[in-house]
Amino acid sequence: MANDPRDAANPMPRFPADFLWGVSTSAHQIEGAADQREPSVWDTFTAAPGRVKDGSTAAVACDHYHRYPEDVALLSGLGVDAYRFSISWPRVNSPGGLDFYDRLVDELCAAGVRPVPTLFHWDLPVRFDWLERDTAARFAEYVSVVAGRLGDRVTNWITVNEPAEHTLLGHALGTHAPGKQLLFDALPAAHHQLLGHGLAVQALRAAGATDIGIANSHGPTWPASREPADVEAAAFYDLLLNRLFAEPVLLGAYPEGLGDLMPGDVQADLKVISEPLDWYGINYYAPTKVGAPQGTEIEFGGIRMPAELPFSVQQIADVPVTDFGWPVVPEGLTELLTTFRDRYGDRLPPIVITENGCSYDGVDDQERIAYLDGHLRALHRAVEAGVDVRGYFVWSLLDNFEWAEGYERRFGLVHVDFETLARTPKASYAWLRDVLRAQR
Repeated sequence: MANDPRDAANPMPRFPADFLWGVSTSAHQIEGAADQREPSVWDTFTAAPGRVKDGSTAAVACDHYHRYPEDVALLSGLGVDAYRFSISWPRVNSPGGLDFYDRLVDELCAAGVRPVPTLFHWDLPVRFDWLERDTAARFAEYVSVVAGRLGDRVTNWITVNEPAEHTLLGHALGTHAPGKQLLFDALPAAHHQLLGHGLAVQALRAAGATDIGIANSHGPTWPASREPADVEAAAFYDLLLNRLFAEPVLLGAYPEGLGDLMPGDVQADLKVISEPLDWYGINYYAPTKVGAPQGTEIEFGGIRMPAELPFSVQQIADVPVTDFGWPVVPEGLTELLTTFRDRYGDRLPPIVITENGCSYDGVDDQERIAYLDGHLRALHRAVEAGVDVRGYFVWSLLDNFEWAEGYERRFGLVHVDFETLARTPKASYAWLRDVLRAQR
């Protein structure tokens, strides 16, 4: 079997001995509302008819809030070094809300699994708004509270997850919470999330943290053709989805005049946004093929793209796709990492792949095995090319509430029956367990 890690003819390449192996989840997608959480923007969003494709909410999700010991046992059986989860700001704002994370962190430590919390993964309390500058300051206050409580056991921290998607989908296009359709007037939400990231780094440093990163989503942008209009559109898309969120953090500057569109004292803010990091997290799923605008509304990957956008997103031909319709292009990960190394040089800290995964149905998920096998080999090629990569996290441990898709998309290594909440490890879980054993 080509994808069998024990296959002597085609073994998985060996990663460095100190390479960090993990899996990822997020609070709103798995915890359930339980009994201690103030409303989030996602609670409001999912309550409106037509927002979520199957009409579902995350009121129960995987009920990780009550079943976390079972899920930590799954982590232990998988053999990962680390578990990336997120901390719900709305839960922390509720009386006793941090107690759950105390218990979870203790359970992880007892199992020998390193806790790697993300402090913002899209579940914003409804009383805040990333379009408002004050939200960044309130975020830093919340981070200080969490670090004060968990910092004696947590050494690795992630500030924010995918501010690009939260800006684009939540504030520009309205397909995610909070459901605003502001197009380019959504840029202040991007700036304030990045400012919140920088203030969170400062708050974590003040609490003694020494291992801090961010989880930004990135992917190569491929022009639809060599025609100047397609090349120009692809460059703009790369600017908007990659450089806009990487360069303030890594270089302390916005690209090509975008700083003029941001609110407040941008130069002072950039000094905060570019607080030095210990590593840079990248969520990778696929490249994007981009061409000149076509003047019509299209739907791509479950997202409605309005006609007035200055680019069009197009299908990549002759590659497999996941059940979500996303292209499977492992070599795009190698390209992305070498591009970042060449683009940012010594300003780029060590990299951790904080998310990589795919949506496929079924428990005998051979397609997911092939996907992970291909991406791990592509990641190793980047390491061989000299990119300093320190870790890799699979998305996701569990099938979960997949935002506006509801429960129709399954990204988990573990199948969840959303009627009974029974967990069943998939074939990919056993495959990854064997990969990790072989690595050691």
